[in-house]
Amino acid sequence: MKKGWSRIFALVMGLSLLLAMLAACGSGTTGGGGTTPTAGNKIIKIGTDFPTSGKDESGGLPAQNGANLAVDQANANNTIPGYTLKFDPMNDVGPSGAHDPAVGKANVTAMIGDALVAGVVGPFNSGVAESEMPVANQAPIALISPSNTFPCLTETTPASQCTGSNNIISQVRPSGTVTYFRIPTTDDHQGQVGADVIYNTLKLKRVYVVDDAESYGTGLASYFIFSFKQLGGTILGHSSEPASTTSYTGLLTSVASAHPDAVYFAGTDATGGTPFRQQFGQVAALKGIPLVGGDGIVTGDFASKVAPSLSVGPVYGTTGSVDVNTVPAAQAFVQAYTQKYGTLGAYSANAYDCANILIQAIKRAISGGATLPSSSSDKAGATAFRTAVINALKQTDYTGPTGHHTFDPNGDTTNKVVSIFLLQNKKSPCDATCWVLQKTVVVGQ
Repeated sequence: MKKGWSRIFALVMGLSLLLAMLAACGSGTTGGGGTTPTAGNKIIKIGTDFPTSGKDESGGLPAQNGANLAVDQANANNTIPGYTLKFDPMNDVGPSGAHDPAVGKANVTAMIGDALVAGVVGPFNSGVAESEMPVANQAPIALISPSNTFPCLTETTPASQCTGSNNIISQVRPSGTVTYFRIPTTDDHQGQVGADVIYNTLKLKRVYVVDDAESYGTGLASYFIFSFKQLGGTILGHSSEPASTTSYTGLLTSVASAHPDAVYFAGTDATGGTPFRQQFGQVAALKGIPLVGGDGIVTGDFASKVAPSLSVGPVYGTTGSVDVNTVPAAQAFVQAYTQKYGTLGAYSANAYDCANILIQAIKRAISGGATLPSSSSDKAGATAFRTAVINALKQTDYTGPTGHHTFDPNGDTTNKVVSIFLLQNKKSPCDATCWVLQKTVVVGQ
């Protein structure tokens, strides 16, 4: 009996070892969630730069997950035969616990130093983009952002208010060549839609505006103010409050004394949006006053902390993309993402599409004769390959969960959509699903 069990044990162990060896020859996952290289395949790295911890985690981590999913699927589908894509994520959160332009710049510099990184999906925040774009442009290496919405990163026109001192193109594009791309709709359109929500949908005419003193917030506030005045509305006041602000009660008391019909907040949950709205309840005169904001507050973290106090007043938010939960053609992505990561973020699908756009550009570059760098230290090879990828990105013609994307000469998507959401206390605790779509606006229609 003992001898029989020994034989069975030996057989089982032998089969287990064989299965393990076979599994090692196929694709598995690394600790970072990417796919392990197939034997004999060449490695191409897809970099990302997002704020994936601290105050910005509920926005940045779901975006990183979207890009990761695209890389995993491309490997599983052998999208680029003979090559394995390696996911190379970076976190740009700094000492303050929020996105940090200096950390973002250091991240991109590090990825530039690795010749096998073909391009970078990110960054998430426009202020970080301002810091990263000059070094990426001079390298060169492509950045493709799912969520940067500050128009002056790419525009110089009077209509976008990017002339004079607002014209930063020579700073972010020092080589004169476009190496930066993005697929969200910019804040000139988002501010216009926010103004329309307050003036025409809510029928409110008097607004107080607060921004976070960062490029995203100050820009969005400016576009909102311009559009709201054009509609005939009145701006009662405008205050810029840095992200380091912890108490807004003094400001909110001043806001209340102006007797606004609504308050517009231009910033992110991590740069003041959450505590600003939480402290509404400390000023009785603001009870019932709606808060409207941009995509910076349309996050799960904001929802979890603010939804329980909606009796203070309703909250609306806009994003520069479609709500893929409502798009039939996007349901395969929605199912794959939610099965692996859970609740979608506002820009998960955008990051997924950005990664796929980059992957397709890499594939076209290789098909066109571009040669992968010989090693991670092959600087000359990296320059040549990355330039080919950038040129391929300019020829993008891609359809994914967020729609059909091509790029204009500035690197902006031609697919311009703004979604309007209302925050509802649907569950406890609330998450990103508590932002309920009210309307989708196709810009120019």
